[in-house]
Amino acid sequence: MSLSRIAFIQCKDSLKFTRLLSRRFASTSELPKYEYILTEKKGEKQNVAVITLNRPKALNALCDGLMQDVGDAVSRFENDETVGALVITGSEKAFAAGADIKEMQDHTFAIAAGGNFLGQWNLISKCKKPIIAAVNGYALGGGCELAMMCDIIYAGDKAKFGQPEILIGTIPGAGGTQRLTRAVGKSLAMEMCLTGNQITADIAEKRGLVSKVLPPDQVVPEAIKLGEKIASLSQLTVSLCKDSVNTAYETTLQEGLKYEKRTFHGTFSTDDRKEGMKAFIEKRPPQFTNS
Repeated sequence: MSLSRIAFIQCKDSLKFTRLLSRRFASTSELPKYEYILTEKKGEKQNVAVITLNRPKALNALCDGLMQDVGDAVSRFENDETVGALVITGSEKAFAAGADIKEMQDHTFAIAAGGNFLGQWNLISKCKKPIIAAVNGYALGGGCELAMMCDIIYAGDKAKFGQPEILIGTIPGAGGTQRLTRAVGKSLAMEMCLTGNQITADIAEKRGLVSKVLPPDQVVPEAIKLGEKIASLSQLTVSLCKDSVNTAYETTLQEGLKYEKRTFHGTFSTDDRKEGMKAFIEKRPPQFTNS
């Protein structure tokens, strides 16, 4: 066989391999179908991921399968370079009415403490990209805890927040006594956790649990719009800033100030900081490269 013939076959095989590889990459980049949630990319640049809880008959009760779906979707979008922010939402009737009590009722202490019960929930709070909770209807128990794991909460004007676990003989187990206290203060958090009383969206906004209250049909669109604004910025700097705010939330003032200063100094080693300041001086939009 001639050298030209061998070269032709090698070239043809290489082209075939490249095509197969590109098809495989395209298929893996498609959003998977989940049992308990819906996922899509929204926004003008398709850079905001929307995760919709989808157990309507159970008012989006947070069963283990649903939370595994959410955790997997969050991890996928966190590693997707085209996504700059995430939105988690439910239906207009319920963001999530709590954890799945039927699923939990037969658990023993050994099962709960010895296993990884609620362990996958941590994936939401550990995501490096900003997550916006778009809450309509009931956000109770685990639903309220899930919303508080997100970085920003937008709520419909008919939304209700609560930690009613005390009414069924237990206490919040995914951050309800901790994040709620930091958000609304000890007195209101104690009242909500000890009585199961719910608060309205307006009270949640006044007490700092929610950043904005909107008509129900505007909650998700406005959350996506907010996500688009965040996604248009340097994703590297956004991640650093999110981490710094969380440090303020979780540590003392002095520790937080030290962390902030070190992070601020660290931004001076990035290309995006140089580009951002240069663009400001030149009075033009910055072209961030996330580097």
